[in-house]
Amino acid sequence: MYSLARTLAVPVRLTNTSPDVTGPSDADTAIFVIYDIFGFFPQTIQGADILAYSDKEHGYQVLIPDFFEGNPADIAWYPPDNEEKGAKLGKWFETAAPPKHLPKIQPVLKDAESNNSNIKSWGILGYCWGGKMVSLIAGKQTAFKAAVQCHPAMVDPEDATKVQIPMCVLPSKDEPAEDMKKYEDNLTVKKHVETFSDQVHGWMAARADLKDKHSKDEYERGYKVALTFFHDNL
Repeated sequence: MYSLARTLAVPVRLTNTSPDVTGPSDADTAIFVIYDIFGFFPQTIQGADILAYSDKEHGYQVLIPDFFEGNPADIAWYPPDNEEKGAKLGKWFETAAPPKHLPKIQPVLKDAESNNSNIKSWGILGYCWGGKMVSLIAGKQTAFKAAVQCHPAMVDPEDATKVQIPMCVLPSKDEPAEDMKKYEDNLTVKKHVETFSDQVHGWMAARADLKDKHSKDEYERGYKVALTFFHDNL
């Protein structure tokens, strides 16, 4: 269905949040991607290309803003299994509370639409930290028509009661199963929740092990599920 070989073209910089852009420049549908705490990892960028180019008849323009402005977390801190790593990750998170970053979204949408006036419909996808951002965004009056969370972090079932747009959630084995079940039960919108029960937290983004065949297959399958959801709801 798609290839993992292509890498992101030279990024287009739109605003001070510095989104990388891939996909057809004249696409009429766009996907806003919110990365995990590790920022522009190769596996995440490849995922953007998969989203952008998998549908040969109808490509998406995909944007990944740089919410952390060049200062992502160090993947060596995760998992925070000792005091030093925990301290470093905790210190970094002092500036990473999702509500602090929500105001950055609207300017990126505005600039994207000014650069491509063809855009008529938006989807949104978030990984881990970005999944929490998506959950909060979907609970507000929003320009987005459909949302996908991949191995979401900071899952709060109460967020689901406020979600107003179709929602797809793809947990790994590491998300709290009880919280995920409550979140799913609280969704009152069109939904698709599918647990990838042998994959680790982060398997569709920075922690994807694409050298392992099964992990690579599940990475591809996760994107296929996400794309099908967007095809059906955008």
